[in-house]
Amino acid sequence: MKHAVVLLSGGLDSATTLAIARAGGHENYALSFDYGQRHRRELGAAKKIAKSLGAKEHHVVKIDNSIFSGSALTNNVDVPKARSEREMGAGIPVTYVPARNTIFLAHALALAETIPAGHIFIGANAIDYSGYPDCRPEFIALFETLANLATKAGAEGARLQIHAPLIKMSKAEIVRKAVELNVDLSLTHSCYDPTPDGKACGRCDSCQLRLKGFREAGVKDPLKYATR
Repeated sequence: MKHAVVLLSGGLDSATTLAIARAGGHENYALSFDYGQRHRRELGAAKKIAKSLGAKEHHVVKIDNSIFSGSALTNNVDVPKARSEREMGAGIPVTYVPARNTIFLAHALALAETIPAGHIFIGANAIDYSGYPDCRPEFIALFETLANLATKAGAEGARLQIHAPLIKMSKAEIVRKAVELNVDLSLTHSCYDPTPDGKACGRCDSCQLRLKGFREAGVKDPLKYATR
């Protein structure tokens, strides 16, 4: 059986990515991060998703959030709300967490060497996204090159692959793929700024992109929203 490390945030994209890895015959080691994120409900969601989709192990790594200063996801910065698609596609938003995917993939790489596993999966998406530079295909390709240059496994010829199966999929296509693979979408959490009682806000970029994807896929979103 092929072993894989799967980055699991608890959102729609990472849950679908874990399901894709499972469908591909991988034995999966889910990896989540406690980095001081304000929307910590995602960690509970990740735990439930990992169990639901049969991950062999679920690791949660704690990272000091002092290195992520300035992001609306880690600091007392207002999360943008009710932005148009044009606004979401212009520039890098304040919800960008500095070098987050680079740091997460570096941890995944260390775990992959330890297991050992020849595959790392990440739910990065370059179509329906909010301008994050570390979700681009170029970044994923270059990190795979780095991974095979910087590790004992790579130096000894055990090539490691970085998979980003959602990279060119629209949010609607991701929703359809999740349904096809029997992902329990009620377990997922996407909101950047949930209400105190756990409802998704319905107005942040992540909620709007998610709702748009479900609407275009013709699938009912099982989550509760404060505003749709």
